Amino acid sequence: HTYIHTYIHTYIHTYIHTYIHTYIHTYIHTYIHTYIHTYIHTYIHTYIHTYIHTYIHTYIHTYIHTYIHTYIHTYIHTYIHTYIHTYIHTYIHTYIHTYIHTYIHTYIHTYVHTYIHTYIHTYAHTYIHTYIPTYIRTRIRPNAHTYIRNS
Repeated sequence: HTYIHTYIHTYIHTYIHTYIHTYIHTYIHTYIHTYIHTYIHTYIHTYIHTYIHTYIHTYIHTYIHTYIHTYIHTYIHTYIHTYIHTYIHTYIHTYIHTYIHTYIHTYIHTYVHTYIHTYIHTYAHTYIHTYIPTYIRTRIRPNAHTYIRNS
């Protein structure tokens, strides 16, 4: 019983602490930091910089310079170049860079680090330290104290 008790406690603690900690810290950290950072930085930056820049510069410039420039030279040309350029470059850049960066870096980091760490550490530790000893005491060795006392 001493051997089994030691074996169970050593094995379960070693297994749980090694596996869960390794799994959680390696997988979740790797997953979150790699995937979210890669996804956000690659996708959003690529999407915003490629799509919006390409769309605005290609479409609006082509449209304005070909059709509208020819159609209402002074008014539209002035309006679009002043308003849309100012609006797009100021507002969209500011909005995207400020909001998305702030949101992503603040919220996701806060969420990930606070919630996941809290959840994992609270739940896993509570579960491991409460459930497994209880399970061992009640299911595996319900009368262990009598065996130990009588041995």
